Amino acid sequence: MPELPEVETTRRGVEPWLLNQRIREAVLRHRGMRWPVRADLSRLLAGHRIRRVERRSKYLLLDCEAGWLILHLGMSGSLRIVPAQQAPGKHDHFDLVLDSGRALRLTDPRRFGAVLWQAGEPARHKLLRGLGPEPFDAAFDADWLYRRTRGRSAAIKNVLMDSRVVCGVGNIYANEALFRAAIRPARAAGRISRSGCAGLVEAVRATLREAIEAGGSSLRDFVHADGGLGYFQQRYFVYGREGESCRRCATPIKALRIGQRSAFYCPRCQR
Repeated sequence: MPELPEVETTRRGVEPWLLNQRIREAVLRHRGMRWPVRADLSRLLAGHRIRRVERRSKYLLLDCEAGWLILHLGMSGSLRIVPAQQAPGKHDHFDLVLDSGRALRLTDPRRFGAVLWQAGEPARHKLLRGLGPEPFDAAFDADWLYRRTRGRSAAIKNVLMDSRVVCGVGNIYANEALFRAAIRPARAAGRISRSGCAGLVEAVRATLREAIEAGGSSLRDFVHADGGLGYFQQRYFVYGREGESCRRCATPIKALRIGQRSAFYCPRCQR
């Protein structure tokens, strides 16, 4: 599933093509996404300009004057800028057509993505209003993480993936951040000290920052707005590397299941 770095990479890729552009129409080829897409979406959008292109957690937000278009890539989705007249493929379910002659096209083979409309502020939408701080926000600091982990026996990896604690950190980057912080993914969150929380906050930020600079990870379907691939997967320390040598100490990487998700760690570097 595309995580925060992939969505931020997408945002940066599409923003120059969308900002201040007037919307001609919305072309909906399949309403059966994760949630049904409004049949009147084109009427709501047509004629309005895109004033801002933002990201909240793993959601892309377009300020369309009359309201906000909320997009989610689901498990296999990607957004690209294409000529409006370019014939759609089998899995091209939605186009936002601009007066410039370009279109923002959503490709989603599994149709787990979302195209949603919010008439008011996007933070009021039910999918966004319960989200915790962004990883790069000042509110996400050692004190915040320390408070949110006290008394919790849940594995720290699961806590990092809890969007009410910090939003946008998915499975890949939780594994990688925990390696950088030298913390085993199965360790009880409540057993991590304040200094450990401080180190983990910095590890999360460093991991996400490096992933964004690398254009995210292209493991299956994710591509950039121009069709290019991310290459952060070439830098993984632990994710998907079970049995391979640790890049720091040469100890074989181990894997386990935590909450029905794969976790990877170095038994020597992480405690």
